[in-house]
Amino acid sequence: MAKAKVQKVLFVTTEAVPFASTGGMGEVCSNLPRALNKTKKTDARVMMPLYEEVAYHFKDRMTFVCNITVGLAWRNQYCGLFRMEHDGVVYYFVDNEYYFKRVNIYGYYDDAERFAFLSRAALELLPYLDFKPDVLQSNDHLTALVPIYYKLHYQNRSGYEHIKNIFTIHNINYQGIYPLVIAGDVFGLSESELNVVEFNGKINLAKGAIVSCDKITTMSPQYAREIRLPEFSGGLDAILIENRAKIVGILNGIDVDEFDPSSSESLFVNYTAEEIEKKKQNKLELQRMLSLPEDTDMPLVCMIAHMVPHKGYDLLRKSINKQGEGNILENIQLVILGQGDPDIEGYLSHVQNMYNRKVRALITYNRDLAQKVLAAADMCLIPSRMEPCGLTQMYACRFGAVPIVRATGGLIDSIVDCGKGDTGNGFVFEEYDSDVMDKAIERAVAMYRKQKKAWLELGKRAMTCDFSWGKAALEFNVLYRVLSA
Repeated sequence: MAKAKVQKVLFVTTEAVPFASTGGMGEVCSNLPRALNKTKKTDARVMMPLYEEVAYHFKDRMTFVCNITVGLAWRNQYCGLFRMEHDGVVYYFVDNEYYFKRVNIYGYYDDAERFAFLSRAALELLPYLDFKPDVLQSNDHLTALVPIYYKLHYQNRSGYEHIKNIFTIHNINYQGIYPLVIAGDVFGLSESELNVVEFNGKINLAKGAIVSCDKITTMSPQYAREIRLPEFSGGLDAILIENRAKIVGILNGIDVDEFDPSSSESLFVNYTAEEIEKKKQNKLELQRMLSLPEDTDMPLVCMIAHMVPHKGYDLLRKSINKQGEGNILENIQLVILGQGDPDIEGYLSHVQNMYNRKVRALITYNRDLAQKVLAAADMCLIPSRMEPCGLTQMYACRFGAVPIVRATGGLIDSIVDCGKGDTGNGFVFEEYDSDVMDKAIERAVAMYRKQKKAWLELGKRAMTCDFSWGKAALEFNVLYRVLSA
């Protein structure tokens, strides 16, 4: 029997851990290629910019591959290429100091031009790589021009034939919208090519990638369905419905080695699912650290999320503002970790001042503190309005902080309601409503206080869920094989 061909996949991304990252996309673009390579069925590699912030100890390990000139509209720009292997994955770094030697990854007036250059460079550099990809996998609007440029300018070039394009949507609300007037000057697109990217009288790079690519992947099966609905699509529902045969939802995974309560150096006390009672020691230590009353009988609820509206902070505000016994803080301690919207940050700091013995609002984020909080928490609240995948609920399960989630996106794909306590791995509520959320919290608190054995078993089930990248990698292997057949 003939051995199956190893699929060659090149991820083109603006970020990847541990080199430069601002969030989930950076984790996906390092963890997924690593998991794919472990299957031995895929040779997955990553191409990204050589930013200023890439640490010198990584730069010292890189080898120079080549330098070329990349044309972008009327410009002809220097482009260098460096290569290194890290954690079982080959990374290619695109060098251009004018575009990438800056303090931050994003937030500049010429971001459109910077990442158009990256997309064009990725295609121009393919002949200089030590492998020819079967699949190019671009990520969000920032590299959406890869499938657009490929379809318009490269698919019929010698050496570029038969390459398939996957466009991965991490968040459909980020679409790369620009005025049509810059199409030629910035993106190098002619008037005859504008129909590919035009939407509602503007350039929309996500729309262009959707119609140009061969397959679209999302971070979860539920999100693949939701983005075709007007309330989730950011206006692209008609385009997505038209291209629905391309859409595949594959649930993200997490790095189970980094987020491991049995070995994490961040924890006060390490533990396994069979030693879940040790969470109480972590709880006491966190209460001491945060100057909260030391009380293991009081349920400790955490919320770890970017402080932005769609994460459900408006529901939390309504619940906290309720008077008397209806206020959720009557029966819990609450620790919130995150940063973002100044209005949300300010409100939570105000709540901490009002409920000093109940609430801690930690306006920051780092992995060490996040793991300490998850190891101490009895429950983790994730009331998102929308959630393409979500990783926090998976981290929470890993640490036995039972998730309380709203039924949306990857939350519903990863968390199953526990019913009366004899099944599932968390608590799920349907409506985006503070009263409904409060009832889910009340259910969890009641089980914690009155059904000790059922609560421990629920925590153990949560901790033993398999959220590793292995399952996602196998599903992507199938997708690559079908796509390249």
